[in-house]
Amino acid sequence: MATFKEFRNNVKPNWCPGCGDFSVQAAIQRAAANVGLEPENLAVVSGIGCSGRISGYINSYGFHTIHGRALPIAQGVKMGNRDLTVIASGGDGDGFAIGMGHTVHSIRRNVDVTYIVMDNQIYGLTKGQTSPRSGTGFVTKSTPKGAIEAPVSPMQLALSVGATFVAQTMSSDLKGMTDLIEKAINHKGFSLVNVFSPCVTFNKINTYDWFKENVVNLSDVEGYDPSDKINAMRVLMEHNDLVNGLIYQNTEVKDYQSLVPGFKEEGLAKADLSLDQAKFDKLCAEFM
Repeated sequence: MATFKEFRNNVKPNWCPGCGDFSVQAAIQRAAANVGLEPENLAVVSGIGCSGRISGYINSYGFHTIHGRALPIAQGVKMGNRDLTVIASGGDGDGFAIGMGHTVHSIRRNVDVTYIVMDNQIYGLTKGQTSPRSGTGFVTKSTPKGAIEAPVSPMQLALSVGATFVAQTMSSDLKGMTDLIEKAINHKGFSLVNVFSPCVTFNKINTYDWFKENVVNLSDVEGYDPSDKINAMRVLMEHNDLVNGLIYQNTEVKDYQSLVPGFKEEGLAKADLSLDQAKFDKLCAEFM
């Protein structure tokens, strides 16, 4: 069985020192090893942005896609080879702005993919503009007088469109983050894991200390039950989405692959797709 070191490669990350994404990468590698995967069993698909580079830093199959399109590619990979464990990843701009439509429909479709969002509440790669997660009044280069829009609440949104696994964690909590990613990988269906991953260069508001002071651990909420969707929504609203832990899980809903008529257990990647000459000629004749 592979160790987490076997999910490392020789590519050195070029994130800023102190970036939370280093811990996210380590958590993915540790979780993959802990659930018994080998590097050839894992595919990491990423979008654009600082966090989008993560697919090149892990020793597995990797696909660095275009902005906001990690999820369509990840779903295609899973549908093509259901034997692979597929992790999609990106930032809050990637997942909750240009890619929001894909995020919503991936959640409700419930394809067996894990989506890890590195939420730094700013656009870091393009040098510090507001993202959909930036708070009202947030001052950046693009909003010198403060953002006038309300931030997206991704956890509440996920519950409202039928998510079967919703979790949130902090990059400063490597052990807890690794545990949640393990649970997400093992969940049969779409899993959303939002990670508070501070941008140490451009976001001087939502810092490690800020999250430590403002985030509530669900383990400290008396009687919290992650199978109770109504209560999960209530707790999220009470704490402005600033919670840490497994928010909600429903294991009774079948994943997308189980519901597609005629979808074989053998992945398309292993299927014999060859055509005999007579069938090929017949198909060609239909277009002539």
